[in-house]
Amino acid sequence: MVRAINLFRLLSGIGAAGGLLLTAPAAHAAAAGPAQAVVVPCSETALVNAVDGANAAGGGDLILAPFCTYTLTGAHSPGGSGGPAGLPNITTPITMTGLATEITRASNAPAFRIIEVDGPSQFPAAQGQLTLATVTISNGDAGLGVGGGIANLGGSVTMTASTVRGSRASYGGGIYTDTALTMTAGSVTGNTATVNGGGIYRNAGSVTLLASNVSGDTPNNCAATAPLTAPC
Repeated sequence: MVRAINLFRLLSGIGAAGGLLLTAPAAHAAAAGPAQAVVVPCSETALVNAVDGANAAGGGDLILAPFCTYTLTGAHSPGGSGGPAGLPNITTPITMTGLATEITRASNAPAFRIIEVDGPSQFPAAQGQLTLATVTISNGDAGLGVGGGIANLGGSVTMTASTVRGSRASYGGGIYTDTALTMTAGSVTGNTATVNGGGIYRNAGSVTLLASNVSGDTPNNCAATAPLTAPC
């Protein structure tokens, strides 16, 4: 009985702490930086506005709608490397947390990659850091550009239990990176590059894959600019 009471108290304390984090973002921001939690309804407009707002605020935590597919019908950024992007470019630290959530390009939409992350090595004024948790990125098409799903251009990308699939580009059909990419318990599958790196193309920087699956990509799963080694 005593153990049960203690366990109840522990869980109650955790629940209360979680409630404080969700209901008092201003206090959290003051202690840890500008990021604030924003719940994003299941619509293209809501997601685009949330990314714009997070960039303007210097960063943000976006809580995506569970079991939602955000379908992008057009590009919302001109892009910085060989074509436009479906979402506004990530130029600040932004976290997107979902639950069986997908961000995809509509099948009848013009060609564009899904996400571009901009950082100081490519864009001196940008500090893009993208963190994805339980989110799928799909059907991006960068055309002759790089990174059909995600193009990491000088920033950092951290993915946990997330997927990039069914996307296309010249290099890095799924993901193109020239700085830091870390993936844990994720997958990159069914992507296509017309030149090299169907799944992941490492142009520079580091790629860390932990308990992740990179397979079924064309013409290969991973490639890199010499003398770097392919990450898988």
